Amino acid sequence: MSADVALQMVSDLLWTGLLVCLPVLGLTMLVGLLVSVFQVVTQIQEMSLAFVPKLVTAAIALIVFGPWILKRLAGYMTQLWSGIPSMF
Repeated sequence: MSADVALQMVSDLLWTGLLVCLPVLGLTMLVGLLVSVFQVVTQIQEMSLAFVPKLVTAAIALIVFGPWILKRLAGYMTQLWSGIPSMF
């Protein structure tokens, strides 16, 4: 295996990981920001108010984006496994 192939594999791994995590993390961060602004405006400092909406958002995002995430991961693994004979 050459260094170019290994570098391409690492690059594909990182991009796939970023794309798979982006919907869940992005929506959770957006909801966290909105809840924080709401807490600042109303001066309600309840910890469950910050935690529960983010947890619900992450669960909904996983349900909605789950098939897409699974398709991306399966495509990456198929590409990885099919490229094994050409590596050696």
